[in-house]
Amino acid sequence: MSSIVQSVVLFLLAGLAEIGGGYLVWLWLRDHRSLYIGLLGFVVLIIYGIIPTFQQASFARTYAAYGGVFIILSLLWGWGFDGQRPDRPEIIGGAICLVGVAIIMYWPRA
Repeated sequence: MSSIVQSVVLFLLAGLAEIGGGYLVWLWLRDHRSLYIGLLGFVVLIIYGIIPTFQQASFARTYAAYGGVFIILSLLWGWGFDGQRPDRPEIIGGAICLVGVAIIMYWPRA
């Protein structure tokens, strides 16, 4: 697997873990779901904290780029789970974020 593909997969896994874990905690606290839902959310959030350590880039570069990935995945999560379809400004802003991610993470360096 190429390093870029591996990096993208790690970003996607981290994003799903962070947003998914946060969503479970949200359901527990805001929708009064079972404590077990909240505890599962906490476990998933711990896993999220581990996943980015497998990126080859530095902490600063990884987390800066991850911010853009998080934005896109949050919009997609909201669309898929809450029925909040992204509007044009969100789509444009998300595309700009992805360009930023690509520059930060994958721009060739000397």
